[in-house]
Amino acid sequence: MRRDQQLVKLIGIDVGGTFTDFVLLENGQIRIHKSPTTPDDQSRGIVTGLSELLNFPELAKAPSPLPHSGGGGAWAGGLVVHGTTAATNALLERKGAATALLTSAGFADVIEIGRQNRPHLYALHQQRPPQLVPAELRFEAVERLDVDGNILTRLDEAALEAVARQMAATQPESVAVVFLFSYRNPAHEEQAAAILRRYLPDALLSISSHLLPEYREYERTATTVINAYLQPLADRYLRRLSAALDGVPVRVMQSNGGAIGVEQASAEPARLVLSGPAGGVVGAFAVAAQALESERPAIISFDMGGTSTDVALCPGQIPRSGESEIAGLPLRLPVIDIHTVGAGGGSLAFVDAGGGMRVGPQSAGALPGPVCYGRGGVQPTVTDANLVLGRLDGGNFLGGTGAVALDAEAALGALTRLGEALGGYSAQAAALGVIRIANATMERALRRVSVERGHDPRGFVLVPFGGAGPLHACDLAAALGVQRILIPPSPGVLSALGLLMADVVHENAQAILREAGALQAEIGFLAGHFARLAAESRAVLAGEGVADPRLDAALDLRYRGQSYELTVPLATPVSHVGLAEAVAGFHILHEQRYGYARRDEPVEVVTLRLRGSAPGAQPEVQRRPLGVADASPAFLGEKLVWFQADAPTATATYDRSRLAPGNRFPGPAVVYQFDTTTVIPPGWGARMDGWGNLWVER
Repeated sequence: MRRDQQLVKLIGIDVGGTFTDFVLLENGQIRIHKSPTTPDDQSRGIVTGLSELLNFPELAKAPSPLPHSGGGGAWAGGLVVHGTTAATNALLERKGAATALLTSAGFADVIEIGRQNRPHLYALHQQRPPQLVPAELRFEAVERLDVDGNILTRLDEAALEAVARQMAATQPESVAVVFLFSYRNPAHEEQAAAILRRYLPDALLSISSHLLPEYREYERTATTVINAYLQPLADRYLRRLSAALDGVPVRVMQSNGGAIGVEQASAEPARLVLSGPAGGVVGAFAVAAQALESERPAIISFDMGGTSTDVALCPGQIPRSGESEIAGLPLRLPVIDIHTVGAGGGSLAFVDAGGGMRVGPQSAGALPGPVCYGRGGVQPTVTDANLVLGRLDGGNFLGGTGAVALDAEAALGALTRLGEALGGYSAQAAALGVIRIANATMERALRRVSVERGHDPRGFVLVPFGGAGPLHACDLAAALGVQRILIPPSPGVLSALGLLMADVVHENAQAILREAGALQAEIGFLAGHFARLAAESRAVLAGEGVADPRLDAALDLRYRGQSYELTVPLATPVSHVGLAEAVAGFHILHEQRYGYARRDEPVEVVTLRLRGSAPGAQPEVQRRPLGVADASPAFLGEKLVWFQADAPTATATYDRSRLAPGNRFPGPAVVYQFDTTTVIPPGWGARMDGWGNLWVER
C-alpha cells in the first residue's frame, strides 16, 4: 500500500460470541461492518473483518500474524480500540493458564475457604466451582507482617528458594504472589518475586501489592489469582493481535469503561473481564445524552448479542462498582455495574427431562451458529424462531449483502421438530414460545437492575442495541411499563462505537484504614499517597500519549465497626477542607442509601482511589432539521409476521437508510438495516429524530 493512501483511522472492534463488530471513524465519518467471530483465535477474525472493511483483501490471505513492514502497514497512523471476551470466556470455561499461588505460611487455603456465603440458601448440598489454583499448586512462604506493615518475621529466603525449586518442577505458566498485609508494606512480596524470577524465568508474576493494595485477604487473593490465571493467555493474544495489526497502536477496553494500552492490559488482564459490555454502556449513554440534550440521561441499556444479554441502569450517570463476581469468584477491581444473563440470538431451545421447553444459557455461538446459518447447526435458536415468525428476513439480513445467507426452510424444520417434541404444536407456536421464554429471562435481568434496586423503570428510556436488541425491545418495554425506546443509528455495532468514545483511563488505589479525624491531624499522610498514585497514573497515561490527564480522587468511607463502605468524591489537591467535605458527603449518601446517618459516629477512611483519564473520540454528527412525517419513500412493502399464535399479521416493512428526520409510521412494522432488525408490534409507533435515532413509543 502506498503512503499517499494511508489515512488516519480510528477503529473500534468488539468481539462477540457470534459476530465481530467494526466501526471506522475517519475524517469525522463513520463506517460499520460485521464479520463472523473466529472462536479458536479471535485475532484471525479481526484481521479478516478489517481487510473487508478497509478493502485490503490481500491482508485476509496473509498468514496471521502479518509480516511487519516497519510501521508502514495498512493501518499506519491509525488507532484500534478493542473490546474482547477472551478473558471472560477463559474464566467461565476454566481454560486459563496453569497457575501457582505463593502466600504467607498458614494461608494457602484462603482461596478455598472464601466467605461463608451460600449462593443457594436452602440447598443442602452446595457445589462450588473448581478453584483456579488446585491444592498441589499452592505454596507457602515463611514471613509475617503485622496489621500496620511492620515486620514480625523476616522473609526466609533460603526456605523460599527451596519452595521455588519445588514450584518450578510443576512448570506453572503464571504465579500469584499474595502475602498477608502486603498492602501496608510490599517489601516481602517484592523480595519473593525477585527470587521466583530466578527459578521460573518464563513464568509471569502477579503481585497483589502492585495490582490491588487493599485490605480483605480473600478478595485480594482471588483477584490476584484471576489476574495470574488470565495473564499468559491475554499476553499471547494481545501480542498476536498487535503483530497482526502491523504495529498500529492498540488500546483495550477495561471493565471500568475506560481504555488502556496493550502493555497495561497484558499485565493486568483481570481489568478486562467485562471489556465488551462496558463499551456498549458507554456508547448507549453518549447517544442518549445527545438525543435527550442532557448530560445526565436516565436510561436502561439493553445489549442483546448472539450469546448473552447485558443490561445496566444509568440514573443520570454510568453506574460503577468497586467489585463484582465472575465465575464464582470475587473481583475487587472497578467495573461498570452490568448484569448479564445467558440469553441471546444463538441461545439454544430444547425440551428438558420434564417435558418443558428451555432456552439457554447454552448457545450455538459462532460455530455452528443458528440452524438458519447453514453451518451444521441442528438445534433451534432464538434467531431461528425470529426467522420463522417473519421478524427476520433472509433477503435483508446484514443489509442484504449475502455475507450470511439465512436458510428459512432449515429453521422451519428445526422449529417444527421442537413443536412436535412439545406435544404437537406448530412451528410458529413453538417459535413464539422460544421468544417468550427468552424475553422472560431478559425481563428478569432488567428488573434486577431497576425494580429490585428501588428504581421505577417507567421513568427511564430503554436503549436497545446489539444485533438482536431491537428485535425484542418492544416486548420487554411493554412488560416493564417503559413508554419510550431509543434505537441508535447503528445499534448492532454500538458497543464498537462506544469503544472509540470511551475515555483513556488508568485507575489505582491504596488502603488507608485510618479514622478521618486522625487524618485531619496528619493530612500530609493522605496527600502523600495521592501524590504517589497521581505520579503512577500520569506515567501510565503518558505512554498512551496523554500529556495532562484529568485526576479524580475518591475515598471509601464507613462508620467505625461497619464492614462495608461507600465511595464519595475527594476534592484535590488534598486538604483539610476537602476531607471534611468528603465526610459530610458520606453522611448524606449513607442516609440516602440506608435510611439513616450517624453524624456523631467516627468515620473511617478505608481506601483512597484515583482515576486518571483523558477524553476518547467524539464523532462529529450533525443534527439535521425535521422534515415531513410521510415515511413512504422508505416503505418496502408488506409481509406476514406472527405476533400471536392464531394467525399472522400484515406488517409494513421499511428500509432505515431511507428514513429521514421527521418521518413517522405506526406499527406493526419491521425496519431493516445492515446491522440489526427492529420489530414494532401493533400499538407502537416510530419516528426519526434529527440525530438519526429511531424513537419507538406507545
